[in-house]
Amino acid sequence: MDFVEYPDRDLLMLGVADRLAAQLGEALRRHERVSLTVPGGTTPGPVFDTLSGVALDWARVHVVLNDERWVPEDHPRSNTALLRQRLIQGHAAKARLIPLYAQFVTPEEALDELAAGLIPHLPLTVALLGMGADMHTASLFPGADNLAPALADGAPPLMAMRAPGAPEPRITLTAPVLRAALHVHLLISGPEKRAALERARSLPPAEAPVAAILSEATVHWAE
Repeated sequence: MDFVEYPDRDLLMLGVADRLAAQLGEALRRHERVSLTVPGGTTPGPVFDTLSGVALDWARVHVVLNDERWVPEDHPRSNTALLRQRLIQGHAAKARLIPLYAQFVTPEEALDELAAGLIPHLPLTVALLGMGADMHTASLFPGADNLAPALADGAPPLMAMRAPGAPEPRITLTAPVLRAALHVHLLISGPEKRAALERARSLPPAEAPVAAILSEATVHWAE
């Protein structure tokens, strides 16, 4: 694990955006298409705002969320909607979005269809991840129903996930897919997340799921 500390949160967001843009640009010079996975939620919003203004050949960039709540895009808790509002804008409006939601009652019904859209883009080029104070990443939550198979080396690329405290079912990229990205970045801020990271380093992934990706990750943090 590499650890990068920034003087403040603004420089953290700018630094991460610059690193992602550089790695995507380098990959685009070598490959016909590249892939980027990003978290939902509001925390990475400033990274998205900066990244969307970078003049990459976004038409050759395929973007997929780390995970999605099983709600339609017009739902207020849709990560896809937030992604369109913050990242798929400006220069990045030409990026191709790999969906993690389809109009089925449960995520299990859509897994094969959605996985078929993801598999051609593996291994992922760049992965940006977040982490909760409970040490979850993506929808790999401690105590989730499918956590053990989602952490296993032979896990499929996508799995449905239900967890205590999560209001709706989720669909998530699994640990092997996240860990196999050519560049893995973990974005956290504040003392609570720093303490959670330190705990995770000494715990097994079954208790601290983010531990499953730390060996491959560059962690970006500001107080």
